[in-house]
Formats: sequence, structure tokens, C-alpha cells
Amino acid sequence: MSTPQPIHATAMAHWTPGTGWRAILITGPSGAGKSDLALRLLGRGWRLVADDYVHVFASGDALYATAPETITGRIEARGVGVVDACVQGVVRLVLEVALTRAAPERLPDAETRTVAGRSLPLVRLAGFEGSAVEKVAAAIARL
Repeated sequence: MSTPQPIHATAMAHWTPGTGWRAILITGPSGAGKSDLALRLLGRGWRLVADDYVHVFASGDALYATAPETITGRIEARGVGVVDACVQGVVRLVLEVALTRAAPERLPDAETRTVAGRSLPLVRLAGFEGSAVEKVAAAIARL
């Protein structure tokens, strides 16, 4: 197991029959909609792993995410404050969702990012787009 690496991101987990809990890492600049997208995913039955900072580590061939102890179970709801959320502990990361303010490409080439020495598939989305939740679900279903 590698030493946990703090990453400025939000991580969300989803249960899928046959594969179990899998997580996405939502990255992007401040104000890009990381927590907003996470709140919408919570509304669809996903669970929060960590908001704002995520500890990521490698074990075997996989990457895992967990929350720093000081922020476990809490997420920022801009305009409301910090609120409690349903949490999932350590979970395997399978996808990075990089939020951008610019419109993403219609048919992008496959991308990956190396985190803790492991390759992680990456998709770029506009976080505030109404269809962002469905796009995340479609992207994780392809893995």
C-alpha cells in the first residue's frame, strides 16, 4: 500500500450489483461545481467518500479513496453551509471526472491520469450541466 496522498477533489461512491462499491474522483478548479455535482449524486443514491480533500492511495493494481478524519461525512452546500451526508468508507477509485468551465469535446479521445503510480480513466464534463449526473452514470457503467 502506498502512502495516502491528499488531493483537492471530491470522491463519491456508487453500488453496482456484480461489482460492488466503486468511486469517482471529481476534480476541477474552485467554483467548478465539484460539491454541487456531488450533492446531485447524493440525491441519486450515491454516497460521499470525501469533499474538498481526498486521501488517495494505491494497493496492488488499484487506487483507493478515503476521507481525512476531520471532514468525514461532511460536504459543503454553497449558500447553505456544511451539511452531513451519507458516507462510504474506503472505496476503490475507477474514474476521474475533471470539471471544466469550457464546453467539453463532443467525442473526446480516451484519457487517463496517473495517481499514486496507477492509471485512472478520465472524462471531462461541465459540472453545472443538467445532464452531468447522467453522464457520470454512463461513464462509470462503461468501466
